[in-house]
Amino acid sequence: MKQFETTLNQYQQRVNEQLNQYINISDPISDSLNSAMEYGALLGGKRARPFLVYAVGEMLGSTLESLDPLACAVECIHAYSLLHDDLPAMDDDDLRRGQQSCHKKFDEATAILAGDALQSLAFDIISMPTPFIDSKIQLRMINCLAKAAGDHGMCAGQALDLKAENQQVDLITLENIHNAKTGALIQVAVELAALSKADLPAAHYQLLATYSKSIGLAFQVQDDILDVIGDTTILGKPQGSDTTHNKSTYPGLLGLEQAIEKAQLLYQEALHALSQLPYNTKLLESFAQYIIKRDR
Repeated sequence: MKQFETTLNQYQQRVNEQLNQYINISDPISDSLNSAMEYGALLGGKRARPFLVYAVGEMLGSTLESLDPLACAVECIHAYSLLHDDLPAMDDDDLRRGQQSCHKKFDEATAILAGDALQSLAFDIISMPTPFIDSKIQLRMINCLAKAAGDHGMCAGQALDLKAENQQVDLITLENIHNAKTGALIQVAVELAALSKADLPAAHYQLLATYSKSIGLAFQVQDDILDVIGDTTILGKPQGSDTTHNKSTYPGLLGLEQAIEKAQLLYQEALHALSQLPYNTKLLESFAQYIIKRDR
């Protein structure tokens, strides 16, 4: 795991440097808007999605330079979702990554606009002309990211999650919520990296999709577990917030012990998919393990 942590830190630093360049332009029209964008996008974070872009892409032989825009674009979408997720009309959280939420640091209107701008920036970045990716593949990448972010993915999952508050949903419904809300951006991070290799066999593409779907759901199961047993000072957000908002969770539906077993099952599914790929998958195996053992 030491090699994994070293690589994770390297990828985190790389994507942060790239994001900083995109956000901190020399002459912004609105200083407050760009400050809020920087605060929301660069104030800590695991950078799980950029990690997957870099790890999968490098495993397949793509260069870091070709992967940078993909990693930044998907992280901008993720950052925007968190800014909006914390708003009073959504989850109403005052803490994010151990610091004030963006709407607390600035104000609600600025946080909304910063989220909007980060979403736009994602598509600005991924659509910029590049010598590394064929324009037809680039167009497909833009389409994949749009679907994963919108009413076929993350936003749909968030809408279903809000609708499920104050009621007990069944396991299938809960999985549908989280496959969209959390899983879609994790899956598209892997998909974008896979698309960076133009001649990737369809069977390998499908195995990577299976891996990403398994770890995407495992990520949310572990989030639910941490909401029960985690420490606010480590989590960087209020522990027990799901209970406060009367949300359906895996521990609430299955019990804590069975929720942990569910995470383990998804981990094994991810490893099985990787075992059938003819690449060095050790880094992706370590990431799957990290997903279910993390404490934040």
